Amino acid sequence: MSRHRLGELTTEEAQAAVLASPVVLLPAGAFEQHGPGLPLATDLIRAEHVAELVAAKLAGRALIGPSLPVGVSPHHLAFTGTISLSTTTFATLVREYCESLYRHGWRRILVITGHGGNNAALGTVAQDFLATHPDLQFAWTPLTALAGAVVAEMNVSEVHGHSGEAETAQMLYLAPELVRTDLLIPGTVTLDELTPLARLSRKDGHPKLALRYDRLSPNGVLGDPRRATARHGESIVDTVVNRIVGYLDDWLAT
Repeated sequence: MSRHRLGELTTEEAQAAVLASPVVLLPAGAFEQHGPGLPLATDLIRAEHVAELVAAKLAGRALIGPSLPVGVSPHHLAFTGTISLSTTTFATLVREYCESLYRHGWRRILVITGHGGNNAALGTVAQDFLATHPDLQFAWTPLTALAGAVVAEMNVSEVHGHSGEAETAQMLYLAPELVRTDLLIPGTVTLDELTPLARLSRKDGHPKLALRYDRLSPNGVLGDPRRATARHGESIVDTVVNRIVGYLDDWLAT
């Protein structure tokens, strides 16, 4: 089958694909601020591109289902343009997408999320399906976290993350026409710039504290996106895609 998007198939072709393409990939993103230089749909753009690359490598064994373009982003609502779903609404959308696919015979679903704010809700959905659909294998994966070693080699700022070096690098590689390179400016780059409470929220290996991003960075950026290059973005994306493909190869072999 040359087409790997479920939305491009007819209903008869979709029925045949249940056996031929037993994994459905659901790209999930967010509609939120990404600083002065990146578009609001950055997380969805990255997730959809990765899903395309993964599906191409799997040569027909996986289909890309409908995207989830808006995610859980209350922490970004102080910045204009951000649209957020509650965790309950987002989880309901994921669950009902999956239940429809399940009804037609798919039993392996992987959500590829470009937005970390979706993670908690996806974990909840996964736990719920263990009780309600025990024969459904539901998995989800982040993006950048799969390429931690690559990011560590990028000379990132002491404080980095949202709209910073790694995320900007991916966009420079995947969708350079959407990056406003002349508007890329640093956000918060050192722990000393944070208030004591904000510094506590960024501490690893300790209890988690959620804070709004306007309390972490005046412009919504963590890190210095000017350090990003398309070459770094390619390395991150290649690592992410290869790790997901390797996982799916093992999954399909079970």
